[in-house]
Amino acid sequence: MKNFNGRLAVITGGGAGMGRELAIQLAREGCHIAMCDLDEANMAETRELALADAPAGTRVSTHRCDVSDPEQIQAFRDAVLAEHDTNQINLLFNNAGIGGGGSFVNDAEENWQKTFDICWGGVYHCSRAFLPALIAADASHIVNTSSINGFWASIGPQTPHTAYSAAKFAVKGFSEALITDLRINAPHVKVSVVMPGHIGTSIVENSGKVLGRSPDSMTSEEISDLRDQLASSGLPVGNLPDDSIRDLIRQRARDFRDNAPTTAAEAANVIIDGVRAGRWRILIGDDAQIIDQLVRDDPEAAYDPDFVARISEHGHLQQLIAATEPQAG
Repeated sequence: MKNFNGRLAVITGGGAGMGRELAIQLAREGCHIAMCDLDEANMAETRELALADAPAGTRVSTHRCDVSDPEQIQAFRDAVLAEHDTNQINLLFNNAGIGGGGSFVNDAEENWQKTFDICWGGVYHCSRAFLPALIAADASHIVNTSSINGFWASIGPQTPHTAYSAAKFAVKGFSEALITDLRINAPHVKVSVVMPGHIGTSIVENSGKVLGRSPDSMTSEEISDLRDQLASSGLPVGNLPDDSIRDLIRQRARDFRDNAPTTAAEAANVIIDGVRAGRWRILIGDDAQIIDQLVRDDPEAAYDPDFVARISEHGHLQQLIAATEPQAG
């Protein structure tokens, strides 16, 4: 698919980050957009930004949908096809995701399950729901966002990272298996798996909102638990008041977004170029390239405590670990 003009792209998680940038860049090429998100205000802003540089006649629709809920996904699909008066779509970007549920041992089961259901369930159920519309088109492409955590289940030796990593491994495996399935049964439908490194998005902040773990909503008991985690990692926070801990959480979220080595706009550009080139495997960022190579070179050592130091020797992961380790929720 070399030309996106007049095509219809469905984007989950379109309210911010890579989803927003995909909408803006595709609309600029005359691609019609249907996006979903939980934050309607953010989606409205994305729509305004996307239409600002789009050719006349480009349509951008917004739809509130929790992609962890199959019934909401079905309603989203029906609304998209009705609003765009079609029975087909050309591009499906399964982009929505959150973090959380890091520890299978200690974290609340509902947080673990919610993270997994959004990051994996959203990909599966959206692909199921939109598959007939993808097949009905003359050319179409499924783009599933996995992560470096789809081939390396870690963000550092001190921080469990189970729910997100399990989901992203599932996304990667599903996408790779679809290559053969689609080639046999729907050869005009292509698939790509996207594996970003540290991208400058609001995922840390948004994850807290979705899981009820934003700084403003955390109870004193939750703040106390987080203070203990931070102190056990060696940070001098034992005497910090609750509001200072909340400020620390906010700052880490800002650092993750603002100090990333790759911006969301740069990531979206890499994804679109990868789709245009027909590539099934899209790594984003020098950090993703280095980590991928190091894991392939020595998989047995990938979870040794000093493995992150080997990554850092190549100049990567410092900002990511500073923003996420240790992480509550």
